[in-house]
Amino acid sequence: MRYPIPDLADTDIHVAELDVERSRFIAWVGHAPSATRFETLLARARTAYPDASHHCSAFIAGPPDEQTAIGFSDDGEPGGTAGRPMFQVLEGSGLGQTGCVVIRYFGGIKLGTGGLARAYARAVQKALETLPRRDFVERRLLRLKVDFAGEAEARTWLAEHDAPIEAADYTAGGVTLTVRWPSDTPVDLAPLAARLKGQLTLLD
Repeated sequence: MRYPIPDLADTDIHVAELDVERSRFIAWVGHAPSATRFETLLARARTAYPDASHHCSAFIAGPPDEQTAIGFSDDGEPGGTAGRPMFQVLEGSGLGQTGCVVIRYFGGIKLGTGGLARAYARAVQKALETLPRRDFVERRLLRLKVDFAGEAEARTWLAEHDAPIEAADYTAGGVTLTVRWPSDTPVDLAPLAARLKGQLTLLD
């Protein structure tokens, strides 16, 4: 499976701001490959803005259609006016492994439930519009045994097929390459075996 995720380092945060009727909404978006990583993002937001009125949040820690590692919170706002609208924007974006926190400073003018929902959703949408992205590729491990003469050829072929080598183990009988194969691509090693004149063994 391939899907877009934030192209951010673990400690990076993508920020956008929105002002609505004197209320200030600050959206933080980060890479959240797990619920634990999202909790770290939320804790950082609370520490950075300890005097804010609310720290509302939403996350999808797995693939974009994930229904397990997800969550959202209104953090004291009226029920359904913050976390759920934020989550709906995330869900509609097609992003996975993404967490967001919207920090609100109340400006003295009540927005009403509809106004709040729109403001929180807009804050997240604004952040996502400029969010750098990259494709995440789920992978499976394969172990391939080749002889010494075929190692360079195997490495070249694997690189051409987006299959990075995680480890190489050398023995008297040859080289065992541990390969991270894209899970959405059928494993067809016949072309490589032909190039290596049959000197290729799939160990598992």
